Order: sequence, then C-alpha cells, then structure tokens
Amino acid sequence: MELSELSNELTNLMIEIDTGIAIVRINRPDFLNALNRQLLEEIRRVIDCIGRSPAVGGMIITGAGEKAFIAGADVSEFFSLDAVSGRVFAEYGQEHICNAIENLSKPVIAAVNGYCLGGGNELAMACDIRIASTKAVFGHPELKLGLMPLYAGTKRLQRLVGFGRAKELILTARMVDADEAMNIGLVNKVVEPKKLLSAAKDMMSMILDKSPRSIHYSKMAINRVADMNIDDACEIERSLAGILFSTADKAEGVDAFINKRKPCFSDR
Repeated sequence: MELSELSNELTNLMIEIDTGIAIVRINRPDFLNALNRQLLEEIRRVIDCIGRSPAVGGMIITGAGEKAFIAGADVSEFFSLDAVSGRVFAEYGQEHICNAIENLSKPVIAAVNGYCLGGGNELAMACDIRIASTKAVFGHPELKLGLMPLYAGTKRLQRLVGFGRAKELILTARMVDADEAMNIGLVNKVVEPKKLLSAAKDMMSMILDKSPRSIHYSKMAINRVADMNIDDACEIERSLAGILFSTADKAEGVDAFINKRKPCFSDR
C-alpha cells in the first residue's frame, strides 16, 4: 500500500510528504497525544510503509497541537493488563514501534514540541536525532504508577545520558526542561517553537544530500556497535564499509568530489 493510500485509513496520525521527507504528526491533541492501542498500530503500519517507499528518504515525527509531543501511554488502558498481557504490551512497543524506528533503514528525527513523557520519550529516544522546542519537557513518570519504563527506555536512556543520570531520572520521575535535556545529551538541539519543524526539515535535508546506502549502513553500524567491544565493533564497521566500496554510490561520490560537482546518488 502506498503512503498516500494508507494516510486515508488513519485516524490518529497525519502524514505530509515534503521533498522526500515524511512528516508524521501524532494527532490526539485532546489526550496530549497519548499512545493507545489504535495509535500504536497506526504507527507500526506507517513505519512499515515508509521503510518500503522509494519516494521517502526520511521521517520526522512530531505532535499535533502545542502542548505535547507524546505525553506517555493512555493510562486508562492499563486497568485490563495483567502479568501476561502487560508483557505482551511491552513487547509490542519495544519490537514494533521503538526497535522498528531505530532499525529503519532511513533516518528519523523527533521534533519534540511539548510534553515528552514515558512511552513518548522512549519513542523519541528510538529516533536517530531529537530536536526540541524550548517548551519541551521530558521525563519518565512510570514509577508514580507503580510501573517502570517498558519500551526499552531503561537501556536507551542510559546510552544517551549515562548510567547514573538514567537511574536518577527514572527513579525520581523528575521532569527536565529542554535546556537540561540538551545539557545531559538527551536532545541534539533546542529551538524556538516556531522554528521547530523548519529546523527538523533543515537537518533532514542535510542528511538526505548523502548516499542513501551510506546513511543506512552508518545508522546500522552505530546501532550495532553501541554495546560491543572495540574489536567486534571494528569488524562490523569494516564489513559494512567494504560493501560500500562496491556500490554505484561510492563511484558517484568519488567522481563528484574529484570533479568538484554535486553528487547525484541513486543506489538504494
């Protein structure tokens, strides 16, 4: 199914395609864009479709309205969950949402425009880059509910902010503003609210000027080597780099550099 066809079937997401960039808006502003089962399923379908679409080079995820990116999960759905169904719920968010975003062959930027809490922060951390509005607020309030992060937030948060800081933020459930999030490494950039989407588009355009396969392999290498020792990490890197040396994109990029022209990449 084409992305344009899929968008007609969605009730909780809005999709816009702008010069090869898919802008995906979480569209439940009356509920602070909280993640319910239907929204999670729609996100999964969009990720799958974007991964297959030759017309889309990268994805920007943001929230509709001014108050929230994603203010966590829809807590009203938690009443029916027990040990078994709760585990299934966690696995779905881990594998079909956050891991799917992290492992997508195309770059993903989170444009965080307000509350980014719990599962919302876990989704944002699965993105390759996070750009925050000055009004953005980040946190993990799960312990206040007698729960804990469940979409691999315990892992991704410590990768970004460090072991001790991750424990602090999760165990205290303290919220941090955009400036602090920038200072501790949770976000890459902070901009004024009116400039948020344009800043995300500008950064994505800078990425998409590069070889699509180089983007894919670089993202793959960074993800895979994150927890490896240096020898294993080097093996992954040289293996992927070796493949790139055989591609049309390498030939085009080198020729363009030598002849002082802009490359025209096509190898996917």
